[in-house]
Amino acid sequence: MRILFVILAVLLIVPDWSGAERLPLLRPGAAQVTTIPVDLFPGDPARRRLGALTYLGGVELRGDDPVFGGFSSMRVDGTRFTLLSDGGGIVRFTMGRDWRVRDAMARELPGGPGTGWEKRDRDSESMAVLPGGDVLVGFERANALWRYDHDLRRVIGHRAPRSMRTWSANSGPEAVATMPDGSVVVFSESNAKRGLKGFAAIRLNGNPVDPAVPWYRFRYVAPPDFAVTDAVALPDGRLLVLVRRFGLPQLFTARLQLVEAGAIRPGAIVTGRTIAAFEGDAIHDNFEALALTREDGRDVLWIASDDNQAFWQRSLLLKFRLGR
Repeated sequence: MRILFVILAVLLIVPDWSGAERLPLLRPGAAQVTTIPVDLFPGDPARRRLGALTYLGGVELRGDDPVFGGFSSMRVDGTRFTLLSDGGGIVRFTMGRDWRVRDAMARELPGGPGTGWEKRDRDSESMAVLPGGDVLVGFERANALWRYDHDLRRVIGHRAPRSMRTWSANSGPEAVATMPDGSVVVFSESNAKRGLKGFAAIRLNGNPVDPAVPWYRFRYVAPPDFAVTDAVALPDGRLLVLVRRFGLPQLFTARLQLVEAGAIRPGAIVTGRTIAAFEGDAIHDNFEALALTREDGRDVLWIASDDNQAFWQRSLLLKFRLGR
C-alpha cells in the first residue's frame, strides 16, 4: 500500500510533459492573493521554537489564478515580496504585520535560456540580489545564469558557465546566494558524478555573467537523501543552506543548515550543521526558498514552499527570527 501511495505521489509531483508542452502563463496585471494563518506546530499552536529559530508567524498563500504557485525563490524588501516560480512566473505584493496581502501583481519573467514557453525554456529555480541591486536568476535544464535589473524587467546579461555544463539537466543551479564580499555561490541539486562526495557547487568572484570572472569548484555534503534547494548568506559571512527530502512517511521534510564563514574554499568538501528541522510534529512541505531581512537589529529569515501546483500541497510563507 505504501509503495502504491509513493507511486501516486510521484505522478502528482512530476510534471506531465514530454518536452514540447507549453507552460500555462500567469494572467498579467492585478492579482487576487489571500492568506490563511498557519502554526509552526499544528498540534501545539503555542510552540514557537524550532531549533535555532523563533517563529514570528506564517501564512498559506492562495491565488485566484490557476497558475498561482510553484514558488522556488523569493526576495523580500521591507514589506515588499517578490516570488518567482519554477516556470518564470513573478508574483509581487505588499504585506505588513497583519499578514494581509495588498497590491498584488503578476507577470512573466522576460527572456530566458530558450525561445519558447516550454518547461525547459522557463525553469527558473533560484534568485539572488547582486551588489548594486541587480538580480541573478538561475535556470535549470539550461544550467545558465541570467542577470536582470532590480525590477526583473530588463535582461542585463547571461552566461552558461563551463563549470556547470556537466550538471544534469534537472539538477541545477537550484540555489544561488550573494556573499558579503560580493562573490556568488551556486549549488546544484544533484550529486553529479559517481564516486564524488557531495553536491556540485561553484563560487564566482565577480560579475557572474562575465566569462572572464574567476571561479572555483567546491562540493556540499547534505544529510543522506537530502538535496539543496536554496541558500542565503548572513552578514558575518556564514551561509544558511536549505535542504529537502522526499520520502515516507512524511513526504516532504526539510532542514536548515549553517555553514561557517571561511568553509567555502577551492576544492573544499563543505558540510553544514543542522539548526532547524521541519519534520515530525513541525510544519513541513516542499520548502525551496529563503530570504533574509533585518528587523529591530535582528536577522529575520523567510521560508517559502513550492506547491508544485498540486492540490495536496501548499504555498507556505513562514517568518522566523534567528536565535531567541
